[in-house]
Amino acid sequence: MTHNGPVNDRTPLSASPLAPLLTPEGRALLEEVRDTDPARELAVATRLRREHPAELVSAALGQARLRQRAVAKFGAQDAARMFFTPNGVEQSTRASVAAYRARRLKESGVTSVADLCCGIGGDAIALARAGIRVLAVDRDPLTAAVARANADELGLAGLIEVREADVTEVDPAGYDAVFVDPARRGGRGRVFDPEAYSPPLSWAIEAARAAPRAAALKVAPGIPHEAVPADAEAEWISDGGDVKEAVLWFGSGRTATTGTEDATPTTPTPPAIRATLLPGPRTLLSRGLPDPDVRPPGRYLYEPDGAVIRAHLVAEVAEQLDGGLIDPTIAYVTADEYRPTPYATAYEITDRLPFNVKKLKALLRERRIGTLTVKKRGSAVEPEELRRKALPKPHGPESVTVFLTRVAGAPTMLLGHPVR
Repeated sequence: MTHNGPVNDRTPLSASPLAPLLTPEGRALLEEVRDTDPARELAVATRLRREHPAELVSAALGQARLRQRAVAKFGAQDAARMFFTPNGVEQSTRASVAAYRARRLKESGVTSVADLCCGIGGDAIALARAGIRVLAVDRDPLTAAVARANADELGLAGLIEVREADVTEVDPAGYDAVFVDPARRGGRGRVFDPEAYSPPLSWAIEAARAAPRAAALKVAPGIPHEAVPADAEAEWISDGGDVKEAVLWFGSGRTATTGTEDATPTTPTPPAIRATLLPGPRTLLSRGLPDPDVRPPGRYLYEPDGAVIRAHLVAEVAEQLDGGLIDPTIAYVTADEYRPTPYATAYEITDRLPFNVKKLKALLRERRIGTLTVKKRGSAVEPEELRRKALPKPHGPESVTVFLTRVAGAPTMLLGHPVR
């Protein structure tokens, strides 16, 4: 199948379950229920069914619920206009991440992209808003219909062609880049083997290598580093401190900088690894440094961003901080002096104790602690369990953070406060 086939080449929109919501009656109903409190859905549905078909009322309320959930990813303005499926809300790329990726493709000279496994169209929307022409492909009829409706609703239909098809049967000729977002969920939940993705990662890599200019493959953040091809750049992306995805870049999209986001662009030498933090973006690139030295805890403890840890760039952060590790297997960096960095959260450490709940409980009472934050790395103790045992009730207005970890192999509690 070529890229210039008919837009609605399999399922006409009128045959889609989405179609009733696109009628004047459906749109009016969507507007009426948009702010419905989930706790009042039954009462609202009972009232509306007196004037509207029951199936349409259910569809409208369901869509309103999905739009409310989608605000976190797409923002209130877009979420209120877009259409969603339950899987689409859960699996869509966060809009800020999609926009960042679209900018990278645009800056690499890309003008058109074949978006394979497009889902409800979140990435296609970001690409089109960057001025890139998009062929959006998904084999599920309803998902494709939703993607098409979203392009229409957001005024992007002129740049986004939606096609219902199996991506392995689509010829992306005529598009100078490929973006592939394979399905990473099966009937039993998340799929961790890249070859169990749909389509498999090996197929996506070959499709990426065949792209005339550039390609990007979205993969799970937990992808093993050994699964990254030598001709790809691997980028781990976090947004607001939460790791969202990893991306494999090929072709001109692979061009990276060396050291920081302010450096001069160069052609990287494999393996090319980066961690990008949003908003910003702030980008840290691998320099192939050896593991940091292990040293006793100093005055400050740094918790690297999750993208930094996933990208195995803790050594690069430790070098910036003139710090070391508290344990060879724990991704906490310690240092004697405070140095601000966007790549790690800093805490000033006040106490170091062997793991002992009774001692901790007494200390919290003595210091009038009312708010206890528990973080762990390298400990089997659950934070909520410790919080319940050590601080069954508040003792006062003070707060503290407790790190459950290991120091030189020994279970340890480090107490401190975030550096403001």
